[in-house]
Amino acid sequence: MKDPTELFELADEVGMIPEGLPLVAALTGFTDAGAAVSQFGDYVLDTLNNRVVAEFDADTLLDYRARRPIVDFDQDHLTDYQPQTLRLFLVSDEIGQQFLFLHGFEPDFRWEQFTAAVLGLVDRFQVKTTTWVHAIPMPVPHTRPISVTVSGNRVELTDAMSVWRPHTQVPANALHLVEYRLQQLGHPVAGFVLLIPHYLADTEYPLAAVASLESISAATGLIFPTDRLREEGREFLTKIDQQVKSNTELEKLVGTLEERHDSYMENAGLRSPLTDEDGELPSADEIAAELENFLAIKRRGDDSGPGFVGL
Repeated sequence: MKDPTELFELADEVGMIPEGLPLVAALTGFTDAGAAVSQFGDYVLDTLNNRVVAEFDADTLLDYRARRPIVDFDQDHLTDYQPQTLRLFLVSDEIGQQFLFLHGFEPDFRWEQFTAAVLGLVDRFQVKTTTWVHAIPMPVPHTRPISVTVSGNRVELTDAMSVWRPHTQVPANALHLVEYRLQQLGHPVAGFVLLIPHYLADTEYPLAAVASLESISAATGLIFPTDRLREEGREFLTKIDQQVKSNTELEKLVGTLEERHDSYMENAGLRSPLTDEDGELPSADEIAAELENFLAIKRRGDDSGPGFVGL
């Protein structure tokens, strides 16, 4: 493996960063249902004091043809170029508590070298805990609080917050590997997977960002301002409820998801919220058929409002 420190450049004043801060990570790329991760990252950097501690080399880690940068075109010439970035920030929360924040694109290449680089930064700054968040679409209703699955070695978080604990294999992202390596070292690490209603997966769902902030708060004690996001979330849900109530088939679908969710929560830990009344998991074909039916119903209905997955 090449030297991990070749992947990033440190700011000149890193010697002033105190040791023992928590590290929070939010990388976009593989899956970001409800735009939970991107909203979370933007909200942190837009509302809290921050400065760049380190910047990773995009030319080494990013597949530009898979995630093309944006350029601004003004009539007959280019006026701006907006590259993808991956940076480590020093941030202060609402009451002045500092933390390190790793945010930007998920690396396409050199995962082992990137992971070694992150572990090196964890060691350099004597990071107290590492927490990260991502979000996946699930057949759950928007009328219930967003649930999470917690991974890592912080048992107190898993016991208190992890609603769904599957035995399964999933496609990994780069932070899965970081978590795995940190866990091998005995470093306190937790990953939060937000379970987002599948029909809202391709929308910008404000309450998904709120759930991200709440999860990080529970793991770190950091305090985030969320009033604006909560208000946006209430307005968003009002529009979604109006769309659902205007279509009896959509209303029936949401009602079915509510029944499955409530039944699971009454017997938490006994079966997955995806199971039917007999405790059977739907097949991949059944889930796909339900999604196709949902989308077909939506296409025949009113397309106004925030919109649903795939539209």
